[in-house]
Amino acid sequence: MTDAEISPGDEVTTPWWDATRQRRLTVQACACGHHQHPPRAVCIRCGSADGLSQADAGEHGVVDSCTVVERPAPGHTAPYVVARVRLPSGVLLLSNVVTEHPYDVAVGDRLRLAWRPLADGRALPLFQPDRKA
Repeated sequence: MTDAEISPGDEVTTPWWDATRQRRLTVQACACGHHQHPPRAVCIRCGSADGLSQADAGEHGVVDSCTVVERPAPGHTAPYVVARVRLPSGVLLLSNVVTEHPYDVAVGDRLRLAWRPLADGRALPLFQPDRKA
């Protein structure tokens, strides 16, 4: 995905994008206790539009599922890892795992947050294997 293909944001997603400018990964939190991503206009658990805010998601996650892409999208170099990452809040985030050893990434691996800067100051969250875990 090129920078030009990334949405500029709207009234629902702008708080999330603003947090990425500070290199903070957030998830949407509702007053009912539910956490969700991507940001939505209403809570998918209780339907509230009023009790939504951004909550820090931390800097670690765990591989919930993953695949190694061998036929890259334009602008990418294969192989690369696409993973569903489980954050401490339980939210699942689809992202890339950046590693020199893509075939070594496995379900249950602990990851740490990294960032891909965008030209406008925002950033995309990526993950790297957490070798300290």
